[in-house]
Amino acid sequence: MAVTLEQAQRVGYTCLKALLRFAFMVANNLVAIPSYVLYLIMLQPLRMLDSKSFWYIEGVLFKWLLAMVASWGWWAGYTVVEWGDDVKAVSEDEAMVLVNHQATGDVCTLMMCLQDKGTVVRQMMWLMDHIFKYTNFGIVSLIHGDFFIRQGRAHRDQQLVLLKEHLEKYYRSRNRKWIVLFPEGGFLRKRRETSQAFAKKNNLPFLKHVTLPRLGATQVILKTLVAQQENGTPAGGDAVIKESQSKGLQWVIDTTIAYPKGEPIDIQTWILGYRQPTVTHVHYRIFPVKDVPAEPEALTHWLYQRFIEKEDLLTHFYETGAFPPLQGQTKAISREMTLSNLWLVGIQSLAFLSGGMWYCIFQYFYHCLF
Repeated sequence: MAVTLEQAQRVGYTCLKALLRFAFMVANNLVAIPSYVLYLIMLQPLRMLDSKSFWYIEGVLFKWLLAMVASWGWWAGYTVVEWGDDVKAVSEDEAMVLVNHQATGDVCTLMMCLQDKGTVVRQMMWLMDHIFKYTNFGIVSLIHGDFFIRQGRAHRDQQLVLLKEHLEKYYRSRNRKWIVLFPEGGFLRKRRETSQAFAKKNNLPFLKHVTLPRLGATQVILKTLVAQQENGTPAGGDAVIKESQSKGLQWVIDTTIAYPKGEPIDIQTWILGYRQPTVTHVHYRIFPVKDVPAEPEALTHWLYQRFIEKEDLLTHFYETGAFPPLQGQTKAISREMTLSNLWLVGIQSLAFLSGGMWYCIFQYFYHCLF
């Protein structure tokens, strides 16, 4: 089939735009991430004198970094519409967020849609695959206190012990409020076949749009963080906040991400922007943690039910283009999530100004020394 001039121009424009976006992303990372690290190095005396203020500042810088990632998708037209419960109502409480996992773009989507949820982004902890430790953002997540978990049966027991120790050391000492995890333990396309075989063997529902979740990390989080509420003992670590009157983990937020036609956005698309503008849909359901069973068998059943419900939600979405109404509603209500372009430009400008400032400082000391 012959390629028309108009088609060639469109392809050329898309390639040029992708190249320019990639160049901007590289430049953005080269100034923003080192600046984050250097600011925190300079603030180490504050960490020793007033750790609460130090982690507050770190959280603000962390939120700005995530906003930069969100801006790459926002300016490409990858927006978000939200459904279900309004999570802003619990943004100041401690919550565990359970998310279905389809592609690397899921993380970027969360980075975007949580930006307008009060203090959530700066006070959240992520559980992610250990491979992300070796990405450009790995150093940021290490400093922030996110947890990198190794997948696979051989590592499972040890990783759960390490997760418990990590939560006890860092979660409350750094005033974390939300913890985000993907209980499926991997991308849908990689785990679906194995999950369906397991479901068939154990007489469980056949799922196409999600996979059966794994219990381990969810159980450790509940046991560790809810127990803090019961015995009144704050977590230890390098910066115990004595003033904290934490009520412990109060909510479980079941989050379902849906892409039009079931075609997820990956990180490459998010960066290069070669896909047409796309609206991602995010559905929330909030459960009081007191209604979540603690006993392993009951908790497994409860967790399976959440993902069976996700299957129903996604089936309805792919058939109708919308999520079903909540119980008691006659019509589903959606909310368009928005970001301020002026705010995003301001953050990006600050990153480049910071990069220039650190470059001048290093040049000055270099000339003084040599």
